Amino acid sequence: MNIAVLGAGAWGTAISVHLAARHPVTLWARDAGQAAALQSSRLNSRYLPEIVLPAPVVVTADVSVALHDAALVLAATTTAGLRDTLRRLKSAACKAPVVWLCKGFEREHALLPHQVCAEELPLAICGVLSGPSFAEEVARGQPTALTLASSDIAFASVTARELHGGSLRVYSSNDVVGVEVAGAVKNVMAIATGICDGLQLGLNARAALMTRGLAEVSRLGVALGGRAETFMGLAGVGDLILTCTGDLSRNRRVGLMLALGKALDGILAELGHVAEGVYSAREVARIARQRGIDMPITDAVCRVLDAPQSAAQVARELLARDSKPE
Repeated sequence: MNIAVLGAGAWGTAISVHLAARHPVTLWARDAGQAAALQSSRLNSRYLPEIVLPAPVVVTADVSVALHDAALVLAATTTAGLRDTLRRLKSAACKAPVVWLCKGFEREHALLPHQVCAEELPLAICGVLSGPSFAEEVARGQPTALTLASSDIAFASVTARELHGGSLRVYSSNDVVGVEVAGAVKNVMAIATGICDGLQLGLNARAALMTRGLAEVSRLGVALGGRAETFMGLAGVGDLILTCTGDLSRNRRVGLMLALGKALDGILAELGHVAEGVYSAREVARIARQRGIDMPITDAVCRVLDAPQSAAQVARELLARDSKPE
């Protein structure tokens, strides 16, 4: 299967490295300079500097070259970049199915990726690939399990089998909403867990926060049309555990630095990568308010991100909440 990977960040590079063992892969980079450097050095010096890009991976800055004869398109952009990427597919009259790897809500519009796709490519066969996965570990060939969800379950099943292999296990689902909500909101919970750990509140507190965080993720997801069981699977609790506890988690690192009193702008500059939870938190909180869904951890994260209150003060307020039935 000819696969076009659009986006040469950490995830785009990692999935290209993994899939090149079994499929012809073309990796598209938006920046011509980056594409030329990748093609010549075979190293993504900014995102995965220790990973060598296999020789069979073709790198290009020409999207028409990337899409030529593609049987599948993997959109490995940020959530903010997805709409532009889909518009490029539309302009190129690309008919290949598209699967996105991003996790978040589109800023200002509070749209999930499948809703963005419905606006830009309403007739496309499409889906989302998500689950507990750090790009660096995928690139290194370490065992990883993901979920591919699509409203077209036949497409999800066939494509999952094509991507499944080696150290990568891919399961199929038709719960697009559940998988996307889980992937978006767990990033917010990872910021909260980073704050908890940064304040040295202890492992008991971390476990409680993650458990109550999962309840928030599930409440929102079910309200938006997802299935409860999805949040007990790879895309739900699996990704939540990884992102809240793994040292490679960018969102967790944001929380750790917020707990130290660092300013958000400085944190993001130091990080050098997109932390989707920073942008999704406000959209999640807005949707929750509109639907009357109680999400106290999300609200607390927003208060810290917007800086009117210190992380320590917000943590004290969460601990002071009244007891209620679980």
